[in-house]
Amino acid sequence: MPGFWREASQQVAAGGSAGLVEICLMHPLDVVKTRLFGFYKGILPPILAETPKRAVKFFTFEQYKKLLGHLSLSPALTFAVAGLGSGLTEAIVVNPFEVVKVSLQANRDSFTEQPSTLAKARQIVQADGLGLHGLNKGLPATLGRHGVFNMVYFGFYFNVKNIIPVNEDPTLEFLRKFGIGLVSGTIASVINIPFDVAKSRIQGPQPVPGEIKYRNCFKTMATVYKEEGFLALYKGLVPKIMRLGPGGAVMLLVYEYTYGWLQEHW
Repeated sequence: MPGFWREASQQVAAGGSAGLVEICLMHPLDVVKTRLFGFYKGILPPILAETPKRAVKFFTFEQYKKLLGHLSLSPALTFAVAGLGSGLTEAIVVNPFEVVKVSLQANRDSFTEQPSTLAKARQIVQADGLGLHGLNKGLPATLGRHGVFNMVYFGFYFNVKNIIPVNEDPTLEFLRKFGIGLVSGTIASVINIPFDVAKSRIQGPQPVPGEIKYRNCFKTMATVYKEEGFLALYKGLVPKIMRLGPGGAVMLLVYEYTYGWLQEHW
């Protein structure tokens, strides 16, 4: 058991480090569209939100991978299924925070004083409860978004990395891993974005106040496709790839190198 806790703490620390570095490197891309100075203005909330989320992502992936090792699955399938499990777990953890965040963003332009995050969460629970109409609104779409992304992200990265030969030159080896990670994040973003669009529609403000148009994940996708066309399901894909392509590569590399260092020195 002491060995488990040591390994778990290393995985959590490495995953959190991956999230922290990714935010610090990629955050300017989120603000460069609106201002050229103050690239790191407002970086603290993303750090506080994303660092534990990434720790959960990588820790659960490692744990599911270990559990699946007891089954007679191929290594290729093990990576993909472990990624799926990691994404589903991550979604359950983050969805309530997403609901509160979207609700706060929806009221940002109002002239009334904004409640705190905790106060907003309390309001949602009191009004609609903890279920799929309240603090866990849009959970199926969030499960799809994170589950599909992590399944492709981890599955593609580790399977392709095992196929392409290791390079003895440290710089070329770094570039090999970065390239595979970049493609992994890009493909995962392309495949999971319809779930992202559905999640935004379900959790965000409805077109007609007081009338809920978007309820179900797949029905929302069908409605968007029918009313707005196929491309509407891929709205925001380019900025998402710009962020999660290189960002995904950064996270994987930081995690691998940090976890390896911790195993050796801690």
